[in-house]
Amino acid sequence: MESFEQLLEKSTTVHGHICAGQVIGVRLAMIGLREIGIDDPRGSQRKDFYVVVEIDRCATDAIQSVTGCTLGKRSLKWLDYGIMAATFINLKTSQAVRITAREEARELARHYCPEIEDRYQQQLQAYRVMPEEELFTIQRVAVEVPAADLPGKPLRRVQCQQCHDWVQDCREVEQNGKILCRPCATGRYYRIIE
Repeated sequence: MESFEQLLEKSTTVHGHICAGQVIGVRLAMIGLREIGIDDPRGSQRKDFYVVVEIDRCATDAIQSVTGCTLGKRSLKWLDYGIMAATFINLKTSQAVRITAREEARELARHYCPEIEDRYQQQLQAYRVMPEEELFTIQRVAVEVPAADLPGKPLRRVQCQQCHDWVQDCREVEQNGKILCRPCATGRYYRIIE
């Protein structure tokens, strides 16, 4: 795997700017991959692991950049928990680790870069050098990835009996004896105007 600085540079390019979230995400991804035994995430081991992110913030772009996992490849799953955390799962060994950014690291940053007055810049620089145990909580976890969530071809496709959209990967809902897409069963995030 490339060095931290090389990965941070690539991640910054993908994300569009350098920020503390990029530093956290790159370090988090490097630790996660190490902990589940993946050292060639974009090459020979690209199909051997799966990542679940719990926040839609800067660090997620960094995790995607380092791991090569994406929603489109179905190797990245986003759960909208609002927690700066990610879980890395080795699909061959079932080894998994959840890594959470520690809130205390924000305050600890001043001890690492007291010469920097701007809090944002202080965190940006401190997160580069902080020991991982001060920056993250690392937990061994067990995760069962449902077959319908795994990368690869869809397990099945069915047509919604109400709107006729096609639903893949077992995301349909059976309601009152009918097969429905989730929007028809529970409501849409959009409103049809025509």
